[in-house]
Amino acid sequence: MLETADEVATLQRLLDESLPRSTGHLRSIINDERSLRASDLVALLTGMKVLAVATVTARGEPRISALDGHFLHGTWTFSTSGTAAKARHLAARPAVSVAHVDGEELAVFSHGQAEQLHESDAGWAETLGHWTEHYGSSPLSWGEEVRLYRLRPHWMVGYAFEREALLARRGITGQQA
Repeated sequence: MLETADEVATLQRLLDESLPRSTGHLRSIINDERSLRASDLVALLTGMKVLAVATVTARGEPRISALDGHFLHGTWTFSTSGTAAKARHLAARPAVSVAHVDGEELAVFSHGQAEQLHESDAGWAETLGHWTEHYGSSPLSWGEEVRLYRLRPHWMVGYAFEREALLARRGITGQQA
């Protein structure tokens, strides 16, 4: 968990603002008892998580692919090759939807803008260091055009079918109700 108290508070505000803006159908599924809080997410989303990332083609057709994701500082980071179709989509149309679904017990859905990370960006060294430590090699060594991205979410919800049971099974204690 790399999040500061301010980052957790910012994430909580985003979660608090997102669910009320959702459809009645979604709110009937992700209700108060099934909604994950920022503190839950930063505790649950450690390590690599498989993400479904949806981009859009120039013709407006959706495309989805699975990517490795790491939740850092209250948002997702992910990577792909610069030769991948999704890299072209993100360069031209950075709006994305990102989902992590872990069976029926946990899900996080996000919409926002993907921004490519560069060496000159604040947090670059820490993000690259995290990825390198996790995989045992720098993602930049995986190919000539590897790109790292950060999601700038404008909407996010977290779901747990049985929140308290999930946290207990995952060994997460001390979460406020």
